[in-house]
Amino acid sequence: MHIEFSVRFPVDARSVPAVRGLLRQALAVFRVNHGRVDEIVLAVTEACANVLQHAGEHAEYLVDVAIDEQVCRISVVDRGAGFDVAQVSAEPPRDPLDGGRGLLLMRALVDRLDFRADEDGGHRVILEKRLVDEPKLRLVSR
Repeated sequence: MHIEFSVRFPVDARSVPAVRGLLRQALAVFRVNHGRVDEIVLAVTEACANVLQHAGEHAEYLVDVAIDEQVCRISVVDRGAGFDVAQVSAEPPRDPLDGGRGLLLMRALVDRLDFRADEDGGHRVILEKRLVDEPKLRLVSR
């Protein structure tokens, strides 16, 4: 089975619970364990929070979701000014109120995190999380 959907949301704090709810419902179809669901939802919450902080006067952002039995891929795209990921990553936050904690959290929660500037001026964060454990190697003795 494979599910894909794209949803446009207003750049508004009230959109974040809607993103989380849709994602939880889609992951429930695949019976993903609650711990993984929570990790994915928290990472997406951080990505959406970045949009709310950096999108500026732009009216909407896009969330693309693709889920199959193996992996969940999500991209969050906005047309705001963005931020310098390398600079934020190089200087971990000293003050808990400074920015940058969300990047650390997203990196810890997902298997792949990527930031891209789209040709049309959009800023995209891509989150990918495996939904199943990798098979363990079995040692065979002779």
